Amino acid sequence: MDAYADVTRSDAAFRAFLHGLPGVDQVGAEARAAQLGTRSIKTTAKAWAIDTAISMVDLTTLEGADTPGKVRALAAKARRPDATDPGCPPVAAVCVYGDLAGVATEALAGSGIHTAAVATAFPSGRASRAVKLADVRDAVANGADEIDMVIDRGAFLAGRYLDVFEEVVAVKEACGSAHLKVILETGELRTYDAVRRASWLAMLAGGDFIKTSTGKVSPAATLPVCLVMLEAVRDFRAATGVQIGVKPAGGIKTTKDAVKHLVMINEVVGPDWLSPDWFRFGASSLLNDLLLQRQKLRTGHYSGPDHVSVD
Repeated sequence: MDAYADVTRSDAAFRAFLHGLPGVDQVGAEARAAQLGTRSIKTTAKAWAIDTAISMVDLTTLEGADTPGKVRALAAKARRPDATDPGCPPVAAVCVYGDLAGVATEALAGSGIHTAAVATAFPSGRASRAVKLADVRDAVANGADEIDMVIDRGAFLAGRYLDVFEEVVAVKEACGSAHLKVILETGELRTYDAVRRASWLAMLAGGDFIKTSTGKVSPAATLPVCLVMLEAVRDFRAATGVQIGVKPAGGIKTTKDAVKHLVMINEVVGPDWLSPDWFRFGASSLLNDLLLQRQKLRTGHYSGPDHVSVD
């Protein structure tokens, strides 16, 4: 990381560095993502893929009508996703608004499942830095051990890269020991080149994960965007020795979607990232489809949607 200390010494230096990153071949990225999305896997590999995907889920509820009861129910499902099968792995985390982080943490106690909280004026990111940092500290004080922040897309798109960088640095400091996931909101960044620049900015600022989306903007997670972000973390580790996680979120609903991402991880960055420590799915409905497909492999027949709990 020391090798990159100079690139953030001024706005001009940072702009020169970010705009000096290799450009993304849009046609090539979309073609490769489409090709990887056609790969099929055999039954034994599918069973592994489903369990791996379940273990990578950040089970999420981010609605204004969320209640402590809903969060407790989600935590119970996170602990034991399939009530009929104790062999089913738990999910990675439960993701909630910061004011409900304490409820989630209490309900998840002793499980090893993380409490993730969104912060920094999620989903818009439109607030003063003081308010954003207070939001982060409040969520951590409530028990969150992972923080999902949003970058200031307005500042980024206006070319105020150093402002965005300094804000991520400040948020990382406010996190204390909590891990920081930096949401780029790729649907608002418009180009793959901008996604690559935002990815490097977030990693240089100390983000532990880079995340595609809030799930509140369309398009959210797409395979080509995930490909660009995976290439960024691969290149960042090659350059710095530091491994960064990736979290696509929004629009990932089916087992087929999840498997496409796992294939892409294996092909683009390798098996080091095939772990919930380094890859997550931000999802609310994905888990149910994974459970139904898992039940099909286990029993030989499909269960109806009423065989899994409604979140």
